[in-house]
Amino acid sequence: MTFFRKDEQLEKIGTQILEATWTEFPNLARNQIALTWIVYDPPVPVNTGGALSAEEFWKYQVRGFSYRSLERIYPANIVKLFYLVAVQEWLENDMIAPSTELERAMRNMIVNSSDDATSLIIDILSGTTSGSELPPGPFETWKFQRQIVNRYFQSLGWSELESINVNQKTWKDGPYGRERAFMGELMENRNMLTTDATARLLHSIVGGVAVSSVRSQGMMNLIKRSLNPTDSINAQENQLAGFLGAALPQDAQLWSQAAWTPQIRHEAAYIELPSQPPYLLVVFTESSFLEAGVC
Repeated sequence: MTFFRKDEQLEKIGTQILEATWTEFPNLARNQIALTWIVYDPPVPVNTGGALSAEEFWKYQVRGFSYRSLERIYPANIVKLFYLVAVQEWLENDMIAPSTELERAMRNMIVNSSDDATSLIIDILSGTTSGSELPPGPFETWKFQRQIVNRYFQSLGWSELESINVNQKTWKDGPYGRERAFMGELMENRNMLTTDATARLLHSIVGGVAVSSVRSQGMMNLIKRSLNPTDSINAQENQLAGFLGAALPQDAQLWSQAAWTPQIRHEAAYIELPSQPPYLLVVFTESSFLEAGVC
């Protein structure tokens, strides 16, 4: 059972938007896009500063629309949202110690989408490090440790998370050594997400119930995006150019995480507009050909 209910009005609008998209972009095949769209009707249960308990929050069954939302798709930098939540969970339960360097890495992972910062975060979460290939015994131990983030998300019991894989670092050139071996000969162990899984995670963050209300607010602060492209030297690094934020008016508010490679362009966003219900939108798009080694 999904965390949102299908809605006839959103179904009609969502279908019209998809048809308009395929008309505008005829090279985008119908199996190259997936999305989950949630609309928050009054009384809005999200972005309340943690006013609702988790028990109360999950009683709200919000309206939604989805298309291919259970398809497993390579997420690129969208996975960093999951690592951000995991770090907050580890900190909340004293599994790792807070530090200035950890805070810097978390910020750079999300605000600047840094792969180097993400590498450190995964090392801290799992107690593993990258390096040369390992003998079979130590490698089995290493692999078990690297599955810890997957085990955490499976422990939440959300049906949307059953098929995901979040155990890999993000790379520009590709993995080497033990990281390449861990990826699998055919890259079968790549990170994989669905738009429903991503939407539920973001829904929990904006709802103030991811880990705790205080930690959810801290995560909201990190994913808040300025709609002024001059606030960043590189507009794409600010995750605006070519993404949802580029089309929003200046009086809107945007919280998001974007991802882009030559093969994919994804975004997970929570948006507030004046005089309109706030909404959450996760869109994954991909090309027909994925280059081996891009992960």
